[in-house]
Amino acid sequence: MQKKTYSAQLLQYIPFFYVIWSDDLVTASEINVVQNALKKDPSLSKEQKDQLLGWLDPERPPKAAEMKNWKQTISSSRVKLVESVNFPLAIFSQRLTAHYYHEHPFNEHLKQIEIHLGIQPNHYKHLFDVEVAHNPNSDYYSAREIDTLLKGKHAKLIDGFRATLNDPIFEWDIHRDKEDFREVVLDQVKFLARRDYGALAYPEAYGGTYDMEGYAHMFENLMYVDGSLTIKFGVQFGLFGGSIQKLGTKKHHDKYLNEAGKAELLGCFAMTETGHGSNVRGIRTTATYDPATDSIVIHTPGKNDNKEYIGNALHSKMASVFAQLIVNGKNQGVHAILVPLRNEAHELLPGITVEDNGYKLGLNGVDNGKIWFDQVAVPRENLLNNYGDIDKEGNYHSHIKNPNKRFFTMLGTLVGGRICVARAGLGGAKFALGVAVKHALRRRQFNDSIKIQEDLLMDYPSHQLRLTPLVASAYVYHFTLDKMMELYCDEGQPDKRVVETQVAGLKSIITWYANQSIQECREACGGKGYLLENRIADLKGDVDIFTTFEGDNTVLLLLAAKGVLSDFKAEFNSAGFTSVLKILGMQLNDTLTTINPVYTNKVDKEHLYNPKFHKHAFNYRTKRLTYTLAMRIRNYIKQGMPSYQAFLKVQTHLLALGKAYSVELAYNTFTDYVGQMPEGKYRNLFEKLGTLYALHEIRKDAEWFLEQGYLGGNKSKAIRQRVERLCTELRPHIEVLVDGFGIPEHCMSAPIAR
Repeated sequence: MQKKTYSAQLLQYIPFFYVIWSDDLVTASEINVVQNALKKDPSLSKEQKDQLLGWLDPERPPKAAEMKNWKQTISSSRVKLVESVNFPLAIFSQRLTAHYYHEHPFNEHLKQIEIHLGIQPNHYKHLFDVEVAHNPNSDYYSAREIDTLLKGKHAKLIDGFRATLNDPIFEWDIHRDKEDFREVVLDQVKFLARRDYGALAYPEAYGGTYDMEGYAHMFENLMYVDGSLTIKFGVQFGLFGGSIQKLGTKKHHDKYLNEAGKAELLGCFAMTETGHGSNVRGIRTTATYDPATDSIVIHTPGKNDNKEYIGNALHSKMASVFAQLIVNGKNQGVHAILVPLRNEAHELLPGITVEDNGYKLGLNGVDNGKIWFDQVAVPRENLLNNYGDIDKEGNYHSHIKNPNKRFFTMLGTLVGGRICVARAGLGGAKFALGVAVKHALRRRQFNDSIKIQEDLLMDYPSHQLRLTPLVASAYVYHFTLDKMMELYCDEGQPDKRVVETQVAGLKSIITWYANQSIQECREACGGKGYLLENRIADLKGDVDIFTTFEGDNTVLLLLAAKGVLSDFKAEFNSAGFTSVLKILGMQLNDTLTTINPVYTNKVDKEHLYNPKFHKHAFNYRTKRLTYTLAMRIRNYIKQGMPSYQAFLKVQTHLLALGKAYSVELAYNTFTDYVGQMPEGKYRNLFEKLGTLYALHEIRKDAEWFLEQGYLGGNKSKAIRQRVERLCTELRPHIEVLVDGFGIPEHCMSAPIAR
């Protein structure tokens, strides 16, 4: 055994000093962290503290001979660095000291140095021998337990549904002919309908259990099979059947809902038009009541006023058509009318024209098409009359007198569709993350000449940093969407405008997150991610449309921001911009307090990991953006600018507010859930995931926080280091976390993930 050149007290600090001076990792100001730890360490004598402090003097760095002696002491011990533990350098120091002195306690002060400096194994592992990890994962957590938490009260339904997806009809395959692909997907939809899954959200009288929350979970799990199946399923049972359920009355339910739920009556949801896109209120299709025949005449007035991108258009026999309802010469606004498209021989009826949209970037198993109507007459009873009706005398009446409120109430009943689209996007992201993480835990690449095998991709800090925050975000968004659907389904809150505003923002940030995650996963898998067999390529094409499906994300973020400005007041939707300005006038005096410089530069772990800090940061951003936005609008109005033009001038500001509000909402919803969990390791795990999400989101918008003086440079740097640190700490559990998504083994068909 080598001569004990250093005492145990000095030796335990030598790996830290060797790292500091070998890589010049710390500045003179950061040396204070080490100095403070030395002063507080009771195991050191005054002489030992003086010697260690002398080695820290940036004006007089250790001599080459001293550094050489450190290196020899370390290498002669043959102690290896273990990267997968929580505090690799502190534990390495303990093991080194124990090698020379047989036993040595773990020094908490060394752990604090490692934490506060934010140094990661990738900064220093080239200086030491590294222990090869033969088992890349920890079994401290159970994926089954995590999946149980995610399923919540819907466990029985989800488990049964996942078992159903094990049928050979759902085996994934490559389809490049859209006609064949569409028939496969149609057969799958009918298969699920025969097992009562299509009618799940309908009342019991019509084959369901009125379980919209469970329906949303099914929507996510369908993405593990195929995106086209997910959307086809949603169009048939959610949009078409849902419009009958939500906008119609008992006579429509009795006549159509059972057949729709069994997929015996195939239908489509004809709202969007070529020339008007997301502007539902501005659609041009007309539905004119004809008292002479007691019928409603559906008509497409112009070439670009046709219904566009309508899913199920080629398979459907009926459409829920949204049109301007005209009664006795007066336009009563947008209403939905059931319009037959085809006869029993599947031939188009007179006055109906349908064209195939053709091949798309993705979802080619869904038969999207364009529809024109040429004076097509349907019975008056086909009007879905829950919010407006025409009586036998030909007079229109509605229990909601204000037409604007009636319009938004009608659309509010369809908010569940946006939650399901976000849920589907999240399912796509989870699947891609499952593939990418499992690939990274098996694929080895590069090493140095000393190691006996190449490094796992997942052991590269850059790989951890690109995937782990995305995994954390998936958990945050999962429980957020659970809560949103619970609120949407709460019959005790008939006014859905608050939820509509919240869902508008969340649908935007979650579907954008899904697309970014899938792209990151594709790149993280290299060329393997580009192969169709590994599923990520199709996910990229399928999920891409979710950013504009069920509402363009940019438009929805503007809606969310306007909801924040108006404080969800009903007057906003019913009276336009003028009322918003009145509300803002009352809010302008609510100025924000100045941030204390001490807070701006606070970098200790207890502060940065504290949910109070995260909530304060997100709330400050939302309030600040709201206040400055209100000031800008008011100034434009004072200059004589029309209110509509004033809002156009601040659109980018509105988008920033919409994003900020949505991120804050997601984080608060998740922390509320975690706060209700029982004490224990799973609560601790979820708290860590929430911390990673929060710090990652703050880091992404560090430019704004720095501009506002909310963060100082040191704090911004500390947050970056904390994000890296959390990714390292979660590395041993990363496979358990993606397995915790609950993706069935029979659906995880990508070869690189098996």
